[in-house]
Amino acid sequence: MVCVARLSKLSASLHLCLRAKANTLRPYLTCIRNTLTAAMSLQNFPCQDVERHNKPEVEFKTNTELLLNPILICRNEAEKCLIETSINSLRISIKVKQADELENILTKKFLRFLAMRAESFQVLRRKPVQGYDISFLITNQHCEEMNKHRLIDFIARFMEDIDKEISELKLSVNTRGRLVASEYLKQYT
Repeated sequence: MVCVARLSKLSASLHLCLRAKANTLRPYLTCIRNTLTAAMSLQNFPCQDVERHNKPEVEFKTNTELLLNPILICRNEAEKCLIETSINSLRISIKVKQADELENILTKKFLRFLAMRAESFQVLRRKPVQGYDISFLITNQHCEEMNKHRLIDFIARFMEDIDKEISELKLSVNTRGRLVASEYLKQYT
C-alpha cells in the first residue's frame, strides 16, 4: 500500500513537472503571485521627518529600518522581477524578455506608450527602476482603496499579456515586412 502511495505521489509530481515544462510562465507567475501576497501587508506609516506627510518609504529610503530585503525572481537571464517592500509601500520592477533587436524596439515603444498613460493605471510608475523595463508602485492607500487580490491579479495578468502582446506585434511587423518585400519584388518580375 505504501508503494502505491509513493507511486501516485511520484506520478503526480512528474505530471506537475511535465506541465511546468510545457508552460514555464505559470510557475514564474505563481511564485510572483505568492510573494506579492506575502509582501502586500502594507500599513499606514507617516513620515518621521515631516509632520502630516506620508511618503512611500520604498521610494525615498529615508529610514533603512523600515525597508525589507528586496526579492529577485528570475525566470531566465532575460526575464526577472524585483520586488522591493517597505512598511507602507511596495515597488515591483519587471524586466521583459527581449530575444532580438526587433523585440527590444517593440518592448521599448510599447512600454513607453504605457508609461505615458501612467495616471490611468494608478499604480504604474512613469519611469522604471534602472535596469528594468517597467515598474509599479503600490502604497497602503492603494491597498485600502482597491482589493489586494485584484491588484495581484492585475500584475500577474499584465505580465502574461505583455509577452503575448509583444509576440503579436512582432508577428504583425514580420507579416507587413513580407508583404512589402513581395510587392516591391513584383515590380522587377
